[in-house]
Amino acid sequence: MTISLNGGLVRQRTIPRPTTVPPTTAEYSAARQLWGTIPVELAEKVRPLAGVLVRDVVREIRRAVPAYAQPLEGKFREVLVGAVEMAIVKCFENICDPDAPQADWQAVLRYSGRMEFLEGRTMDSLQTAVRVGARVVWRHLSQHGKEMGVSNDTLFVVADAIFAWVDELCRAAVEGYTEAQSNANGALERRRRQLLKLVLAEQPASARSVADLAGTTDWTLPERVAVVALEYREDQHQLPSVQLGRDVLVDLESSTPCLVVANPKGRPHLDLRGRRAAVGPTVPLAEARQSLACARRALAFVRRGLLPAAPITWCDDHLATLALLSDEFLVGQLTSRALVAFDGLTVKQRERLETTLLAWLETRGGIGEIANRLDVHPQTVRYRMHQLEELLGDRLTDPDERLTLEIALRARRLLARANTPAKRPA
Repeated sequence: MTISLNGGLVRQRTIPRPTTVPPTTAEYSAARQLWGTIPVELAEKVRPLAGVLVRDVVREIRRAVPAYAQPLEGKFREVLVGAVEMAIVKCFENICDPDAPQADWQAVLRYSGRMEFLEGRTMDSLQTAVRVGARVVWRHLSQHGKEMGVSNDTLFVVADAIFAWVDELCRAAVEGYTEAQSNANGALERRRRQLLKLVLAEQPASARSVADLAGTTDWTLPERVAVVALEYREDQHQLPSVQLGRDVLVDLESSTPCLVVANPKGRPHLDLRGRRAAVGPTVPLAEARQSLACARRALAFVRRGLLPAAPITWCDDHLATLALLSDEFLVGQLTSRALVAFDGLTVKQRERLETTLLAWLETRGGIGEIANRLDVHPQTVRYRMHQLEELLGDRLTDPDERLTLEIALRARRLLARANTPAKRPA
């Protein structure tokens, strides 16, 4: 049946009752079970109303639902009128033949749902429009049914069938809507992951390339970012999903998972659901990769016991350690050269003198302060300082040498933690 909006029928087709054995009641939807109880004669009597129904339903939807209050033209007209026509025509066809194929109206309603999403309307608007249409249809059918002498019991069945039919229409339209939404979200997330890789690429991308790609996502190009390195876990695909907001670019799937947080204010709350992380310094967007490198180094230091174990490690709290051990080969060479004077000592002698020397360099205090710090007798400190003077001589009064000695001693103390199993994170 083809319907025009002036209320007339271009073509009317009568669908006979099937001669084959119909499916069992259990195989019917709620609406189709009700269609089968409505007299076919009623459907035949109200078929001529189809055009009027389409016209009035479209008019009432545009009046009652703000999202549809726009000129009835183009794609908007095609989708709205087409969906209303299909719903009404199929309503009559189902009365005449509850076993009629359902794929046609389902395809039309799913398409309508997809278009609603693509046109920017909400799912609430979509479902409201369907229910507004149902009220219009029921108002017409109840009025004409009474004029035709249709019993109240039959009209009650018609009402039940219409509103059961509405549920099915809504279900199909929502399926189309959510499918389009899912596809769009999937495409958006792919672009956002591509943007994350571009921002963190080893070879810096041009500012225009980054801006162009950011323009295809809902990520506003920030001036500054902080990059979060996440610990890889074999079960990371089974961890609970995280909701981090649209200002965060996310890669939770790769072997080096990370996040890029746009314009962080203070220390943003990061609910990472069991994922250990390190947050790099906040830097200009062009330096995001350096923030990531710092965060990854911090995460590695946590695993080795060089930094305290914590769910989230903030690099800003450990910049001295990160800088000190940024090149362990060089710091190893410096340590070997700076502390060569201790090579002839026993392990215990070296540990005692290095501990005393570091306390002296860090405090520059008197003998009593160093003794309190090391929990030894002041005379012990005097004896050890005398040994250090013999080993190091003028180096103890040279500012550059004192700095080198302190770097070497701090590095050795930090690296010793990595060799102590008790210090390793759980």
